[in-house]
Amino acid sequence: MSVTTSKMNSSAMLALEGKIRARSASTAVIGLGYVGLPLARHLCEAGFRVTGFDIDDRKVDSLNAGRSYIKQIPSDWIEKTVQEEQFSATTDFAHLSDVDCVSICVPTPLNEHREPDLTYVVETVEQIAKYLHPGQLVVLESTTYPGTTKEVVLPILRKTGLELGSDFFLAFSPEREDPGNTEYAIGGIPKVVGGMTQECTELACLYYGSLIKEVVPVDSPQIAEMSKLLENIFRSVNIALVNELKMLCDRMDIDVWKVIDAASTKPFGYMPFYPGPGLGGHCIPIDPFYLTWKAREYGFATRFIELSGEINTSMPRYVIGKVMEALNDQAKALKGSKIMVLGAAYKKNVDDVRESPSIMLIEMLREHGAEVVYNDPYVTQIEPGRHHGVAMSSVELSAENLAESDCVLVATAHDCYDASFVVEHAQLVVDTRNFTAGVSDPDGKIVKA
Repeated sequence: MSVTTSKMNSSAMLALEGKIRARSASTAVIGLGYVGLPLARHLCEAGFRVTGFDIDDRKVDSLNAGRSYIKQIPSDWIEKTVQEEQFSATTDFAHLSDVDCVSICVPTPLNEHREPDLTYVVETVEQIAKYLHPGQLVVLESTTYPGTTKEVVLPILRKTGLELGSDFFLAFSPEREDPGNTEYAIGGIPKVVGGMTQECTELACLYYGSLIKEVVPVDSPQIAEMSKLLENIFRSVNIALVNELKMLCDRMDIDVWKVIDAASTKPFGYMPFYPGPGLGGHCIPIDPFYLTWKAREYGFATRFIELSGEINTSMPRYVIGKVMEALNDQAKALKGSKIMVLGAAYKKNVDDVRESPSIMLIEMLREHGAEVVYNDPYVTQIEPGRHHGVAMSSVELSAENLAESDCVLVATAHDCYDASFVVEHAQLVVDTRNFTAGVSDPDGKIVKA
């Protein structure tokens, strides 16, 4: 995207524009998780030198040693860029004093009251403010409620005395990373950008336009912030709808998956969404509640969002009920039964367990007295997180382990799993993902949930 500067543009803006065009701008990504690390990689591939910042010493040490901790980022790429000094990682925010462009990719979780927790954003911006200097661009990418950039980030940076739009530049540009999606890489996904001033928007568009094919400027950070929430709320509401229909179809003895397949033949006015055991990942289970919280400030009740949240969060309990019914039909109780959970990641073919319904299912099964094991080739170890205390190691997906389990609960259907093998050796399969579609089941082992 080309940017035309006006006669009124500051020397700081013109200098930064020149650096971005020449790929000589030094860049920083703060937060080296599933969003930040892929962005850092893409910046390197576009020709920028990148410094990655994280408060987790283990991540920083791993990266500087050339080891990746995210499946989609190969270790050999990390090792190569570190050796060539194009990428480095640090916990020392003093290095921000040498950086021209900063992208903030830190978590925005919910607190125990399901309200926005901007602790990571605020602490990060306070660190940036310590080293803010003329000619520096700051872009918030973390999903948040409309108004965060203007009401939370900007006041902290303004305390430095530097002038917005002439000394420093601030924008919001929501991440659209989709872990495990090989069809859409960062460079091919349009990038929405909303700056605090026209100059901020121009610079942020120039910056991201150097590594992304299509940049979409909007009139304000609030529009960009709301657009990200709309994307995720759209998915949350439609997933809740199909989850509710799944439960109704179960009572009516109708296969909801076949219903979806039939409806999908319509070439207009419909797009398929699929049911599951609950929502996972850092976006859909969390982001809609950011808008629900903000809406209260305006005396507005977001009923669709809240209802979809209730339905989606109830799905793990529904699945446990189906497991109980299936075991009961075999004259077994859940208490004392051995359950193998197939898949720990929140969706197939990734190693991400954030907000994974599998973790919730494991906890609930244990609460009911079941002996639980799990298998996931991408998640060999589950470690305690912010909202759970589960600590387990993946067991082998062998014929013996399948046969020894009273029930195999399919929570995440990775492509590498062989459904016929699982059904052949398992005593009972409770399938939440239509994993066993097309598999012969003469013994009636398969139960859809």
